Amino acid sequence: MPIFSKPLRVHFSPDKKLHQSLRNILGFYPGNIALYKSAFRHSSAASHIKDGVKDSNERLEFLGDSVIGTVVADYLFKKFPFKDEGFLTKMRSKMVSRNQHNTIANKLGLNNFIERDTDRRGMPSSINGDAYEALIGAIYLDKGFDFAQQFLLTRIINVHIDMEEVETKEVDFKSKFIEWAQKEKKDWTFETAVDGNAAADKLFTIQLIVEEKVMGSAQHFSKKRAEQMAAEAACVLIGI
Repeated sequence: MPIFSKPLRVHFSPDKKLHQSLRNILGFYPGNIALYKSAFRHSSAASHIKDGVKDSNERLEFLGDSVIGTVVADYLFKKFPFKDEGFLTKMRSKMVSRNQHNTIANKLGLNNFIERDTDRRGMPSSINGDAYEALIGAIYLDKGFDFAQQFLLTRIINVHIDMEEVETKEVDFKSKFIEWAQKEKKDWTFETAVDGNAAADKLFTIQLIVEEKVMGSAQHFSKKRAEQMAAEAACVLIGI
């Protein structure tokens, strides 16, 4: 392939402006520009394709989330060779949190690319982070896993994530779980299995029930802390 083939192709493309804009923030020219256009199309602006499926970014979001999780897990496994599974799980949870993805999306300026309904009322707070995940899914399909991995390592983790801050920052697992439950439309509740005020050892036992199934359970002298611990157990079980 001639060395100038991609810039020339881009020059005559009807999506020339988008090609150049993505080149500026990503560091490369997209191959299949349709994938990237799909990555930025929110469901509110998408049309139906077949059997209720829309041409939105939701499928790419699903794929990108898996790619990010795999790359981050591999990165942490190699970076911390003497840390146990619990530490690695917590670190991964912080690095792939919805808040982290929203932050990265904002730093990249992805909000300027998102195609959505002009009425922004009712838009989820995760819309930018969702577009970021979909973008990674598009890069994976367009360039392959090795390319996507290097992109995440060199242009995201090394540039936009402060690992020292991630290591010392506490995660609000309760909020993280609630966000997941709302997104997945799951019914849930915290139940007090043992009331610490009446128990001899003063320990509260809290269970997190998701659609009649116990997803997390924890004990603590503080009811709020027990809820956080139960939510953390649920997050680990769910894989978020």
